[in-house]
Order: sequence, then C-alpha cells, then structure tokens
Amino acid sequence: MILPIYTYGQPVLREKTEPVTEPYSGLAELIDNMFDTMYQAEGVGLAAPQIGRAIRLLVIDADSLSNDYIECQGFKRVMINPEIIERSDETTALEEGCLSFPGLHEKVVRAADIRVRYRDAHGTLQDETIRGFAARVVQHECEHLDGFMFIDHITPIRKQLNKGKLKAIMKGTASCTYRIKAMKK
Repeated sequence: MILPIYTYGQPVLREKTEPVTEPYSGLAELIDNMFDTMYQAEGVGLAAPQIGRAIRLLVIDADSLSNDYIECQGFKRVMINPEIIERSDETTALEEGCLSFPGLHEKVVRAADIRVRYRDAHGTLQDETIRGFAARVVQHECEHLDGFMFIDHITPIRKQLNKGKLKAIMKGTASCTYRIKAMKK
C-alpha cells in the first residue's frame, strides 16, 4: 500500500523514535508498504517517521544510483533499530534531497565511511561497514530516527535562501508527484 509521506513541519519528523521490539505486529507488511511508498516516490531511502511512525525502522534501495556510485549496486536494506557505531574522519560534501522536502536539494558534509549495527527484516543482527554514497544514504535515513534532517546541516544563509521553498513544503503547495501529508494549517 502506498502511504503519504510526511513533509517538513510535521512534528513526527522531529521526534526521537522508539526501538522496534519483538513481536511487532504487522512489521513485514509495514516494511513492504515502506518500500512501495519509496519506489512510488522515486526515492532511495525512507525512514518510519516519514510515514508518521516514530519507530527505529528504515528501508533503502540505492541500486538506481549504481551507474554513478558503484557501491550502491545491489544496496537494498531493511534496518531495524540501526545504530551508527563508527564514522570515518574522512568526509565528503555532496548534494542531497529528501522525500520530506520535495524540490529542495542542498550540499551536506558527511562521513565517507561508517560502521552500522542493525537487525535485518528477519531479525538477524548485522554489523556492516558501508562506504561512499551508500554510507551517505544510511546516515541521512538514520538521522530521521533521531529527529534530525538534512537541512540541519546547512548554513543559516542557505536556510534563509530556501525560506520560500520551506514555507511551500509546510503548506503542502510544493510541487510533488507523490502523496504527502503536510503540516496542519
């Protein structure tokens, strides 16, 4: 089922999420719905707060980026209760977007490599080192689970320059090809 994506201004996007505990009723269906929603919106990652759920769950399928970033080839993950446990000192600055910010893209500095621990869709504990753009996607989605968003990394002047876009996103008037749930007016 395609779910609406919560956009900038929705309080759930600023909440610190709760861990997913066993058993979690409907988890497999929720994961399927998140992938369906992400694909329909042509995204590469989606965190549970972006569909209104304040839980530590995210889905990623970055394979569509593999022509430009080889490390994204076949990079499809379900991450339950992810925790980034190491970040490299090396950083990169690249442009990012977010399904909760339709039409807004900004350059963000992130660690080039990370190590992340999480449970997969089967509940198996994973401990993985991730590099390059795939690491960027994981960092971006994990931040959603702690109430942070990519715009928190940009300078005040860049936020000011994007003020009109941010207002349009909050009002639900930003141009978008997928279902959204904007802030209540």
